[in-house]
Amino acid sequence: MTRHLKMLFVAAMAVTGMVGCGVDAAIDCHSICDRYASCYDSNYDTSACESRCRDNANDDDDYKRKADMCDACLTDRACTSATFACGTDCAAVVP
Repeated sequence: MTRHLKMLFVAAMAVTGMVGCGVDAAIDCHSICDRYASCYDSNYDTSACESRCRDNANDDDDYKRKADMCDACLTDRACTSATFACGTDCAAVVP
């Protein structure tokens, strides 16, 4: 019985870790793409941007790091300020 519970715990932790990674990328990508649309292009396809961003973040740790840096840079900045301060961090994530 104890072995069964240990295996169940390990499996639950693994699933939680996988879901956690996907959720983090999804949150960052949504925020970045939505911010681009609201600041620069109201017709921007945020769904395609989020999908592309999530796929890239799940496949490439360096891209995920860049998306995290972009999202962190955008936080609490006005559009004009974000343009100058975050352009380098966000260039790889949005057009």
